Amino acid sequence: MQSEDFDAFYVGTSRRIIGQVYAMVGDLAETEDAVQEAYARAWQRWNRVGRYADPEAWVRSVAYRIAVSSRRKAGNRLRAHRRQAGPDEIPGAAPDQLALISALKRIPAPQRRAIVLHHLVGLSVQEIADEVGAPAGTVKARLARGRRALAPYIDEFADDDVTVHGEVPGNV
Repeated sequence: MQSEDFDAFYVGTSRRIIGQVYAMVGDLAETEDAVQEAYARAWQRWNRVGRYADPEAWVRSVAYRIAVSSRRKAGNRLRAHRRQAGPDEIPGAAPDQLALISALKRIPAPQRRAIVLHHLVGLSVQEIADEVGAPAGTVKARLARGRRALAPYIDEFADDDVTVHGEVPGNV
């Protein structure tokens, strides 16, 4: 039964988690590797992870940490590669999705993560705080700063009246 439960979990969440982590990380190949590793770890611990209130959040957090760790280890190599390579290509991605990913790459990682978790994943400020291990006030500040930083690139963030609260505003 464990295998069937995990298989259903994987099928039901993997594409969504790849999209969410990609939006946070900005590198598709790195994201795919990190997400696969996170699912492998979830499988190894499925008796425990499968009973969590939100196993999807666990996989997303692990994948994000794996990707960040990988980036730190290969920072110089990745920067050199990015100077030479064009943007990642995502089969079937709409131009507005590619524009959003491009804009997200321009803001600091903690702000990017908060923006993705709030606007794309739909988590509340408190849920983000729990997932990233930061106080709710810090999450609110990251959201506000991230929105201001994205405003020149994304019309939805250009409104000066944008406020941070526990509700999920319209999708980006």
